Amino acid sequence: MPNASSTPIANRLYSLDALRGFDMFWIMGAEQIIHHAHQISQNPFLETLSNQMIHPDWNGFAFYDLIFPLFLFIAGLASPYSVVKEIELGKSKSQMAFRIFKRTSILILLGLVINQGIHIMPISEIRFGSVLGRIGIAYMFANFIFIYSKKEWMNYLWFAGLLIGYYLTLKFTSAPGFPTGDLTQAGNFASYLDRLIMPGKLYLGNHDPEGLASSLPAISTGLLGILVGNYIKNNPSSGAKKCVRLAIIGIIFILISLIWNLDFPINKNLWSSSFVMLTGGISILLFTLFYYIIDVKGYRNWAFFFKVIGVNSILIYISGTFIDWQYTTNGLFGWVGEWIGNPFSIVAMSLLYLGVKWGFLYALYKMKIFLKV
Repeated sequence: MPNASSTPIANRLYSLDALRGFDMFWIMGAEQIIHHAHQISQNPFLETLSNQMIHPDWNGFAFYDLIFPLFLFIAGLASPYSVVKEIELGKSKSQMAFRIFKRTSILILLGLVINQGIHIMPISEIRFGSVLGRIGIAYMFANFIFIYSKKEWMNYLWFAGLLIGYYLTLKFTSAPGFPTGDLTQAGNFASYLDRLIMPGKLYLGNHDPEGLASSLPAISTGLLGILVGNYIKNNPSSGAKKCVRLAIIGIIFILISLIWNLDFPINKNLWSSSFVMLTGGISILLFTLFYYIIDVKGYRNWAFFFKVIGVNSILIYISGTFIDWQYTTNGLFGWVGEWIGNPFSIVAMSLLYLGVKWGFLYALYKMKIFLKV
């Protein structure tokens, strides 16, 4: 089971926790503020922002698509500061592999709880694919590759090999009855494979965005984070030079993704190889920005708001399964919405909803209580 620890979180990049908090900020209530602001104003700029907070139906990309892969990238980036540290302190690779496997098992179980709560039901009615399950599986295999690769270049080979292999598989196969290389929801081979091997039900009936087959390229997302973390931790160059190099790499990734998109569309549902390159490039640029401002230049105060979220990110993600945050917000501050009145009350209540969640996390932070998996 996850455990609540009273031990302060140490040996972590401040920017890493801040970036994780920035990532979670958008799904713990900030997106609703934008949607509601657009709803009452119909401002073209807010409409553009609101549209960026909605996943495309299939192909395409919006900012909201970045949240999941960015979190996985960050999880990988932390490994050189946690997993490698344990090995350096005397833990064997097999001990660390078991610990990683246990963490993955817990994440899969938590994903099941979030999907359908704690109920007894037929397997056919259970959705096994989940966000936390994918994070756990991709994190586990990415770390296994990193730990057991005898040479550093093998990690890069795995990163590229998984993406190219996934691309070739989907381009030269399809579901029965569809033309070779079909990438539609019903016709692509990854979804067909999930329909064959995954128990229970798929999220969209014939496809699950967190299916097993599309977890393969997600391993590359986690591995990319590990490689960036390893570079930041071990490269002797100055922080500023590291940031310049990472920024260049991030831009190159984005350019490659846009070219690859012409033949293999950017698609979160399939976690396409072009999607990995695009979100990987943006993740690198975002981390570089946070790292440069916070850890290189030392400007930390502004990021405290996000750090409070980042150090308890899993807790706030699963909290909605057990806590009715809307009920809590209305119970404490419903009078504020009534006082403000329509139409602006929905924006005010959205801000308060986010504030209640942050206040809860801040109280845990002050008590040094952090949910660990």
